[in-house]
Amino acid sequence: MTTPTTTGSTDRIATVTRNTAETKITVSVNLDGTGKAKLSTGIGFFDHMLDQIARHGLIDLEIDCQGDLHIDGHHTVEDVGITLGQAVAKAVGDKKGIRRYGHAYVPLDEALSRVVIDFSGRPGLVMHVPFTSGMIGTFDSQLTYEFFQGFVNHAFVTLHIDNLKGVNAHHQCETVFKAFARAMRGALELDPRSAGVIPSTKGSL
Repeated sequence: MTTPTTTGSTDRIATVTRNTAETKITVSVNLDGTGKAKLSTGIGFFDHMLDQIARHGLIDLEIDCQGDLHIDGHHTVEDVGITLGQAVAKAVGDKKGIRRYGHAYVPLDEALSRVVIDFSGRPGLVMHVPFTSGMIGTFDSQLTYEFFQGFVNHAFVTLHIDNLKGVNAHHQCETVFKAFARAMRGALELDPRSAGVIPSTKGSL
């Protein structure tokens, strides 16, 4: 049973707490931050990836997760994605004035990834990342998909992720998270030419 609670404001700041039998999570975001991060999920490499979101997305991000890691990392990674998605959706509000779309290409040595995001109000994930290793430290690379699936379902975004090149799985994953951060930063940026306007011909997102 999920018991989410939220607080938010017009300052594009939100905190979400999500408690289940599998995880206890609190996520705080400031979409207009400077990239500060305070992260504790119990999975070192996952914390490293979440730090990329904060640093390269210029989002202040605090995540505290106590999960059932004695089983594996699945519930922790997926539920952090869900809770982060809820927090971003709460913080962005009615989406007036945002650019809505964002994209980024990010390289790291031999690896190159592309991420495209649309704050469309319609959840959708298309992801093609042929990881060359099943494990990156103690992080199961398969859980990258679960994280982003949880995020898109609760942030209500359409997200396309493609790793175009890569040999080292650490590099592959890091380029994905960095490109995601940069794409989200672009999409969430306030457009002075569209101040107060919802970026849709429908009038709502």
